[in-house]
Amino acid sequence: MKRHERRRRLKAAGLVVIFAAAVCAALVPGRYPLKYFGLIRGYAGEYGLDPAFVCAVIHTESKFREDALSPKGASGLMQITRPTADWIAGQIGLNNYSYDGIFEPSLNIRLGCWYISWLLERYGGDEKLALAAYNAGIGNVDKWLLDPDYASGENGLGFIPFRETRDFVSRVASGEKVYGVLIKIMGRFL
Repeated sequence: MKRHERRRRLKAAGLVVIFAAAVCAALVPGRYPLKYFGLIRGYAGEYGLDPAFVCAVIHTESKFREDALSPKGASGLMQITRPTADWIAGQIGLNNYSYDGIFEPSLNIRLGCWYISWLLERYGGDEKLALAAYNAGIGNVDKWLLDPDYASGENGLGFIPFRETRDFVSRVASGEKVYGVLIKIMGRFL
């Protein structure tokens, strides 16, 4: 069998596995929820993001629990800290903003989508860098990019030194594939 034929078959098999996982996820209540999809689709569209990507971030951050609170003080669906939320609200000119509303899905998703969009712009559209900064902070990512032990190529990151951040980036990437299929399958019902 020729190499390109083998690759094509492996790719097709991978797509079948992702499709099967998405179907199973849809059949297992709570495994990959699609709560607040109208808000996600709206804010993702407003900020130029793929809704599947946003769903994967929310799933990874909070498993769609709007009352989620991390030990580090990040809150809500997209796990946003007070300083970050306050800064974002100022950047987008949000009137009558109060961090007390961070558990409100509409506010949390809006702030989170804007921030991801801003990070993607900052890092030239590189999802890995944007996600690493979302999880570990811009300062850490910028420092890693200057360190030859972690950087790779031009503006790339070959290795993420924080295990939590590596896992976060990986889980979002996997979740994005599943949510992409789920949204396609269930799109007309959402």
